[in-house]
Amino acid sequence: MARLRVSSTTVAVLVVIQTGFLLFLYTQQGTLPAPSAEKPARTHLLILSSWRSGSSFVGQLFSQHPDVFYLMEPAWHVWVTMSQNSAKVLHMAVRDLIRSVFKCDMSVFDAYMPWNRNLSHLFQWAVSRALCTEPACEHFPRTDITREGACKTLCGKYPFSKVEEACHTYSHIVIKEVRFFDLRVLYPLLTDPSLNLKIIHLVRDPRAVVKSREQSVKALARDNGIVLNTNGSQVEDPEYRVLQEICRSHVQIYETATLKPPSFLKDRYLLIRFEDLVRDPLPEITAMYTFADLQLTPKLESWIYNITHGQGPSRKKEAFLITSRDAVNVSQAWRNVLPFQKVQRVQEVCKGAIKILGYQAVDSEREQKDLSLDLVLPHRRSQFSWASFSQN
Repeated sequence: MARLRVSSTTVAVLVVIQTGFLLFLYTQQGTLPAPSAEKPARTHLLILSSWRSGSSFVGQLFSQHPDVFYLMEPAWHVWVTMSQNSAKVLHMAVRDLIRSVFKCDMSVFDAYMPWNRNLSHLFQWAVSRALCTEPACEHFPRTDITREGACKTLCGKYPFSKVEEACHTYSHIVIKEVRFFDLRVLYPLLTDPSLNLKIIHLVRDPRAVVKSREQSVKALARDNGIVLNTNGSQVEDPEYRVLQEICRSHVQIYETATLKPPSFLKDRYLLIRFEDLVRDPLPEITAMYTFADLQLTPKLESWIYNITHGQGPSRKKEAFLITSRDAVNVSQAWRNVLPFQKVQRVQEVCKGAIKILGYQAVDSEREQKDLSLDLVLPHRRSQFSWASFSQN
């Protein structure tokens, strides 16, 4: 069968045209369409975060739930295919892919994958319990807690059509994504009457993020280029410039959702700080599950207890290694590892994020290394002031 292939340049041009058209409609109408009063049968959840912020940890808390179909960063395929473009240009293509996945339409991957493909062609597919159990893979019951290594061994050669088949059988579709930098890009999804979209915004202390990013410099190189729109050229001070963009985006997302947001965001945004999660997992996990309309099963509750009490998997290649005890230490590791001069620079480029998201800056190396000084300030969940939103 003949198959039409579209170049990445052509796709990028179409995305720009689409963006301009949507902006034109927005400026002409001054508003977005209101969602339908009737909610869809499924719940759609987007875990919105950035690299090295603990999002894989949070993703697994949802992935292992028997009612959840979970994918980890499907927009990776968009960025790899069109890496010569900026994150801003790719926003629309990423959003369209996410929309299709939420609707269980996996034909959206046609532009980013080979025609003859199987499960293993999907980025980080094996961290999804839904793709490692029935009906996607017959080797494991649907209610199993799965592990990446065993899944890769037994399920990788199943046909890609199993992704769509499995998706249709779940009540909750959850996507973890690190490639959105502006909440307003998601407004068309939040107002789409066929979606019941909720957003968990996961953030982490920028100083801890820097320490973690230093361990993954090569792995993050391509993503950094897209964030900075360098198109392969060298730029000065890329580490801090990328961090500045990430911090700016977290502030933008948080302020858009909490400072007089549009009415369609009511009860559909939840901020979670990684530090709160690892310090006291049960209240944070309970808050996230309640927000997503999910309930703990006895098996899942036991698994979460073991994970958060240091009895998780020990093999280094497992997707979900981190335990509560280890995570508390990891979240504070930057205080003993980073030079104070670097901490000062991070605090300079991320001043707004550190203040708004509830972290305490340090003024000296002594404060930095004094672990009795708590740098994570109390955070209240109820900070919303709903704006009136014209539908005319």
